[in-house]
Amino acid sequence: MAKTEGQKLEEKLCYKIQNIGMERPEDVEKAMAFCEGYKAFLDHAKIEREAVRETIRMAEENGYKPFERSKKYKTGDKVYFDNRGKSIILTTIGKRPLDEGVHFNIAHIDSPRLDLKPNPLYEKEELAFFKTHYYGGIKKYQWAVTPLALHGRVMLRDGRAIDLDLGEKPGDPVFVVSDLLPHLAQEQVKRTLAEGIKGEELNVLLGSTPIADPEVKQAFKLKVLSILNEMYGITEADFMRAELTMVPAQHATDIGFDRSMVGAYGQDDKVCAYTALMAEIETKKPEYTTVTALVDKEEIGSVGNTGMSGDMLLHYVEDLAEAEGERVRDVLRASLCLSADVNAAFDPTFPDAFEANNASYMNRGPVLTKYTGSRGKSGSNDASAETMQRVIKYMDDENVMWQIGELGRVDLGGGGTVAMFIANMDVDTVDLGVPVLAMHAPFEITSKLDVYYTYKAFKAFNK
Repeated sequence: MAKTEGQKLEEKLCYKIQNIGMERPEDVEKAMAFCEGYKAFLDHAKIEREAVRETIRMAEENGYKPFERSKKYKTGDKVYFDNRGKSIILTTIGKRPLDEGVHFNIAHIDSPRLDLKPNPLYEKEELAFFKTHYYGGIKKYQWAVTPLALHGRVMLRDGRAIDLDLGEKPGDPVFVVSDLLPHLAQEQVKRTLAEGIKGEELNVLLGSTPIADPEVKQAFKLKVLSILNEMYGITEADFMRAELTMVPAQHATDIGFDRSMVGAYGQDDKVCAYTALMAEIETKKPEYTTVTALVDKEEIGSVGNTGMSGDMLLHYVEDLAEAEGERVRDVLRASLCLSADVNAAFDPTFPDAFEANNASYMNRGPVLTKYTGSRGKSGSNDASAETMQRVIKYMDDENVMWQIGELGRVDLGGGGTVAMFIANMDVDTVDLGVPVLAMHAPFEITSKLDVYYTYKAFKAFNK
């Protein structure tokens, strides 16, 4: 039957959001295969130090060399810069001169978690515990009765670094924050959800056996210390020279009868870090020099010398520019950046948190987010029309399916990304990333098709 005039007009003028699985079922298996590597990355990169180590391993296997300041590189050369073991920049030298700009792709590799306090170990009523200080925006109650693993680094007095990873391998013990049984929780359940578990109640259970010596005053604490000392050579004073954290102990896994989704801790924002990394590794001789940065501290405001509010990236681009005899301001002014961070996927169980026409949905591809922030766009980089046109064209030219979305209802609140910091360097910037269910929970959910198409979007950007 022939289309009516109205149908023709609708087809010409209206924007139709499409489901990738419906439109391109041939890509389902490709997405499944791609996400096997992604799940492995998640399991090896629970914290930022581990993500950097795994990135360096992958980069060196694919021909990347440590960046040398003042060295003049040629098209196709691949280099990386390791910043203090907690953030990393990778580059493939492009065909065009630097004063025509570079293509930045910035993702973060830190995630919400429970950090140990500087003096964390104590005992109470014949049980040993760690005191924690949560990192980033969490629902504190979600971290109770969740199996936890201990990760991080301790610097010994003599300068040796001890890396801990306990609770992940078969046979490892795990740790846990306890919670009240329902029978005795009549007062607790009257608390607001935000106060269901309070910050000072996020105490990690470590052990229940003492050192069998009646002369020891804190025998249960000492037992834990003796085990740590035997395993790692650690004493209690060494906690003050440490970065130790508790993260969920489970491994990345498939979700659903159809195995169409990935469930794992830390997908915000390692899903964009991994897709950006894979796109970077597979880039050969791009038109524009690529600068793919995987950075730290986004969850607490991108602060410090390993976060995007610091000068790490600026100094790196300065070094690139100086080697080519260019001014860094000219390079930055001509550049384009993808702030590669996740967005909130529409959750049909909680529809009132979203505005349906401007939400992002699973299986519709990466989300282009013109602005983040909350309420009156506070804390937002609001991408220009010209920036939106350039980024959309890269995806459309390579037939990448994508969507546009905001982070929740206007008055409900929102989040920020690294976009504002790179934009402050005089770089045209917009957010692009994967929609996520249960963001910031100990177990987050993504669609494999969205992960795969985000990788395709980054590949198009790096072409």
